[in-house]
Formats: sequence, structure tokens, C-alpha cells
Amino acid sequence: DMPTNAAGSYGDNVFMRMMMAKIYCVQLISTLGYDLLFQDVDVVWYKNPLDYFHNDKALDTNFDIYFQDDGNHNLYYAPYSANTGFYYVRANDRTRYLFSSLLMAGDLVRQTKSHQVPLVALLQEHASMFGLKIKIFSRDEDDFPGGHAYHRRRDFMKNMIQGNVQPQIFHMSWTHSKIDKVKFYQQMGEWFLQDTCRVKKPNEIFRHTNETVPVFSLCCAAEPNIVCHYRDKPSKVPCKESPPIDRGARSFW
Repeated sequence: DMPTNAAGSYGDNVFMRMMMAKIYCVQLISTLGYDLLFQDVDVVWYKNPLDYFHNDKALDTNFDIYFQDDGNHNLYYAPYSANTGFYYVRANDRTRYLFSSLLMAGDLVRQTKSHQVPLVALLQEHASMFGLKIKIFSRDEDDFPGGHAYHRRRDFMKNMIQGNVQPQIFHMSWTHSKIDKVKFYQQMGEWFLQDTCRVKKPNEIFRHTNETVPVFSLCCAAEPNIVCHYRDKPSKVPCKESPPIDRGARSFW
């Protein structure tokens, strides 16, 4: 069964069950023979990335699978540092075998307390042995930025917020917790969820209203809920009166 509660900590039993669920859903679609885009929920679309991946003139289609750079270049993610929170897969025998192999590597998920480490290891093996072709979008490129850009590329983030750069998506990866991710998206002006619906189950949301009312009318705001939290992190508006999250850090604006 899928867990209904959040993980208490990284690597606990609930966390590992969710990591396996992320493997199951991709492997099933891959087996059916479809191209697929997998993403976590901490991704904002500025454009439709499927248009990008389906544009043979703009994209090198000589690859089987496309990943964001995780930003973390430690040895356990070598050599690809592929981020497993947003990736696109072309349907073919090589990718079907990759995800079937990942499904069979459930023991590695338990051992490493991650599905990213086993997948990166399998990428290396399948590239070498079976000719799997892997594309990693650099952490310094502008189309698919992630948490590394948010925390390390100040000039890029200012240009993105001001509309001078228009990426395909933004992925709030490389960030400590979902609590911080929500705060960062709130001050970036990318949070459209009403507070009354946060961390609520459907029966709790509909408790005091008619269940025939569309959930988006109850939970989705027409305008972003901009809240300043930290002056040293990217924000839609200056947050100079807020404290820094990193001691001694200067204001973003």
C-alpha cells in the first residue's frame, strides 16, 4: 500500500516505500512502450517541456534518456550526477531494460536508502554494456534549472525572476526539506495553493462544503501567495526585512 503520511526522516520505511513507488510507476509505463516524462511535485512549468522533447529540430534526439544535473557531484552520484526528480525517457529496448533492471534492484534501494544512487549506477553500467545514450543538462545551463541555480547562481535567478531568461521549467531540488521548498516557492511568487488546503486530505477539504464543488476552486489561488521568509534567497519582491537563512549572508536584492 502507498503510505498516506509523510516520511519522518530521510531513509525511513515510509521514505523507502515512496522510492520504490517512483520506480514502479516509471517501469510500468516504460514496459507499455511509451515515451515518458517523470517529475516530482516540486517542479514548476514555465513552458510545456514535452514540446521541447518532441522538437527534433531543437533537440539532439540521439539520446535515450535526458536528466537534469543534480548539482551534487559527490562520488556516489558519479559519473553522471543525474537528478531523478525530472527526466524524459524515449521508449526503446535499451530504456525498457534499464527500468526493468532498476525494478530488480530493490535491495539496493533499501541498502542505499535512495533510488537515485542505484539508478545512477545502472546508467553507468547500461551505457557501457548496452549502449544506453544519456544526456545530462548542465547545472549551468538555462533551460532546466534546479536547486543548484537557486542557491548558487544569483545572477541567473535575478534574470529569471525579471523575465529576462525563460527556462522550460524550474525544479526546487538540492534543497533541505519540503518545508524550505514551500517557503522558497512562496517568496518566488510560484505558490498558488490556499493555506486552507495545505497538508489536507480530500475529506478534510470538503468537510464544510459540497463535494460536487471542484477542488481547484477551493484550493487554487488566482494570484500567487507571495510571502517573504529569507532576505538572502531569490524572491519576487525584495525581502530585506526578513532574516537570512544562512548566517551572515547578504540580501538577494
